[in-house]
Amino acid sequence: MNVTKLTKSSLGLTTLLLLAPVTAFAGADSGFYLGAGLGDSTIKANGFDESDTGYKIFGGYNIGFIPLVDFAVEASYVDFGTPEDVTGLNAYGLAGLSFGPFGVFAKLGSMRWDANNDSGTDPAYGIGARIALGSLSIRAEYEEFDVDQVDDFSMASISAVYTF
Repeated sequence: MNVTKLTKSSLGLTTLLLLAPVTAFAGADSGFYLGAGLGDSTIKANGFDESDTGYKIFGGYNIGFIPLVDFAVEASYVDFGTPEDVTGLNAYGLAGLSFGPFGVFAKLGSMRWDANNDSGTDPAYGIGARIALGSLSIRAEYEEFDVDQVDDFSMASISAVYTF
């Protein structure tokens, strides 16, 4: 057997084995995901200024088909705690960048909210960062809800996410 041919084959195989993990972690896991989080919710409007611990449950589908770029669709239920007993159903589109197990993202969508005899649908948006440990991710994010007649309606949260 030709030594040059064997050396080139070995070098090619070694390069492939070394780059395989990089390719596997280039984007977030594609597929369905579920998550839950806790955070600090704030509502300020017409002299009303309250903060409380809120929680959310969410699910979505991540499309990580382009290296370094992620897209997702996500829906969530959020309970903002005792400030006016506000709850919301959210729908978002997400876009993000992945750098190995670390990633950043932005989200844009809308929220259908309900609070003590009042309700509405308004724009929602946010930013966040995540760190992945296999199929489990931890993410921190800040979401803003653009509700008329409300000066500040937001939530900062930490969530655990599992991708199937």
